[in-house]
Amino acid sequence: MAATCDSLGSLNLPNTTISLARQVAAGEFMPPDGSPGQPFGNLPAFCRVAATLKPTTDSDIRIEVWMPSSGWNGKLVAVGNGGWSGAINYGGMRQMLSRGYATASTDTGHEGGEAKFAMGHPEKLIDFASRSEHELTVKAKAIVAAFYGDAARRSYWFGCSSGGKQGLMEAQRYPRDYDGIVAGAPANYWTHLMFGDMWPGEVTLTDPSRHLSQEKFAVLHKAALAACDADDGVSDGVIEDPTRCRFDPASLECKGPDGPACLTKAEVEAARKIYQGPVNPRTHEQIFPGFEPGSELGWGPVAGGPKPFGIVDSYFRYVLFQNPDWDFRSLNFDKDVAEADKVDAKILNATDPNLKDFVARGGKLFLYHGWNDQLIAPRNTVNYYNSVVKKLGPKLSDSVRLFMAPGMNHCGGGEGPSRFDQVGALDEWIEKGTMPERVIASHPSGRTRPLCPYPQVAKYKGSGSFDDAANFVCSAP
Repeated sequence: MAATCDSLGSLNLPNTTISLARQVAAGEFMPPDGSPGQPFGNLPAFCRVAATLKPTTDSDIRIEVWMPSSGWNGKLVAVGNGGWSGAINYGGMRQMLSRGYATASTDTGHEGGEAKFAMGHPEKLIDFASRSEHELTVKAKAIVAAFYGDAARRSYWFGCSSGGKQGLMEAQRYPRDYDGIVAGAPANYWTHLMFGDMWPGEVTLTDPSRHLSQEKFAVLHKAALAACDADDGVSDGVIEDPTRCRFDPASLECKGPDGPACLTKAEVEAARKIYQGPVNPRTHEQIFPGFEPGSELGWGPVAGGPKPFGIVDSYFRYVLFQNPDWDFRSLNFDKDVAEADKVDAKILNATDPNLKDFVARGGKLFLYHGWNDQLIAPRNTVNYYNSVVKKLGPKLSDSVRLFMAPGMNHCGGGEGPSRFDQVGALDEWIEKGTMPERVIASHPSGRTRPLCPYPQVAKYKGSGSFDDAANFVCSAP
């Protein structure tokens, strides 16, 4: 039997305190302090439930569940977080609710965007890494069932970056939680990603001569496009497949004094190292992939100084070394990687390729990543996808697909088309059995392109506008 929204305040769920159960009129929701300050005017009326979950004595996990008052499509979408994820994702919930979904989100058990919460609190780190998402899922499903008098017919996860990692964590550890998962630019190899994003800072900040300015990023970007943009037969300002690009920054080395259109020898060395990614100095093993040609305009946060990227610096200070005074110059890309894997990998990483249980029950995984991602090297997702293919075999494409987006930055934006309906494609795949053979992405300029299931790429047919997806086909690279 369906319940009133207000009555959900007395709902009895394990380790759960419901702090708010209130009907919100159409257009009247105002995000709390710290969120965008305008009412979410396009939202329909909904029932808003907020709760605190305490699965351990040191847990303090906040969640919210929103349910359309009318027109519910019978489905639940939980939305993921970013970075250290210390906030409810109201923007993601807004998007899903406006499409008729019930929706849910968590702050993962803490507030703020740093890892200070984890220092001396191992249970809170577990909450952040995996437990909060599973607890959110279980409680959200119960709240939805109580409100509507019936369980959600389908449950989906939608997240990018940390949210993508959360989605893979769900597929690997809790395969019955979701029917479908969208995992974008997943930060799933968390321990090695931290070294991957510290590497450009170490390269450019430990030696002033290797510092790269935004102007030099632009010089590199222009040269990379000149070298590789036309490789796919179309000169459109986007490198379709950077893995085939053979750009060498040495071509930019100054013939004389340093100038605005060239790089010094030290700057060339820095650029090469950033493209290469971190390598163990003793074993020469690749620790994490480097950034791709075409991504240079976004290197500022990780390589532009004056400090290392905050998300990774926070990991080393408060999680791995638990020393707020830790200095990044002391980082060792051999023994410290081993220590991170020993201490944190089982908690923070979502790299298990065995998705057998998730796939066996009909689960669908929609992976995507932008080739110009400037925060999480895109080959990390390619590597994970390939590991799943190796584990589960060629029929995997019936259940898991990866879409690489040329020219797309971290989770969106960039010079290439990066707007596409991931949840819509997932829903069609699950509800109608329509496997996504090509997903149309758009750019604010009006350009459209098909995103193709990896390893296929979009190829120009030979006639018609470069800006129209209809003039491209997906085919083998």
